Amino acid sequence: MTILDKYFADFTPTQIEQFGLLKDLYTEWNEKINVISRKDIEHIYTHHVLHSLSIAAVAEFNSGMEIIDIGCGGGFPGVPLAIFYPDVQFHLVDSIGKKLKVVEAVAAAAGIKNITTQHTRAEEIKGRKFHFAVSRAVAPLKELWHWSAPLLRKGNAALLDNGLICLKGGDLHQEIFESNVKPRMIKIYDIFPEEYFQEKFIIHVPK
Repeated sequence: MTILDKYFADFTPTQIEQFGLLKDLYTEWNEKINVISRKDIEHIYTHHVLHSLSIAAVAEFNSGMEIIDIGCGGGFPGVPLAIFYPDVQFHLVDSIGKKLKVVEAVAAAAGIKNITTQHTRAEEIKGRKFHFAVSRAVAPLKELWHWSAPLLRKGNAALLDNGLICLKGGDLHQEIFESNVKPRMIKIYDIFPEEYFQEKFIIHVPK
């Protein structure tokens, strides 16, 4: 938790408790269903929670907004963001049902009330619109935009225009070129100057 305290100073007692529960909950569930690399579990607050919260550092989600987490896996970035924004609704979607079982168990145990889940592929969701789509290391940007664009509402209700916000790492030039979109790239290291984030980026594609 100390790494979160280094960058965020105004958590409520409920948020402190919820964030504090994550390591033990994920450690327990990871023994049953592997959703985090075993060597990473000791670094969960930097590599997973703080990484997820980099989105909160650049995009202010307002009360009542609806956010979809595409390919949420074990719940990142959706679970930390749901704790950070208790008045925002997060819909976590994955094609692998057992990963959603972990998300649901963690949310229930930590008392996170603003998460719903759906066992499906994003491209199969019909009749719903969201203010933002978030994702972490799920697919190339071209595919992510293809999946998310039909699910997004147009608008500018936050610091960033409604759109796709994804977390990616490494050399992204070719991936961005092939995506046929012009995203904004933000270096996470500029927000959280920790060694782990040196080659990691937030990518924002407005609707």
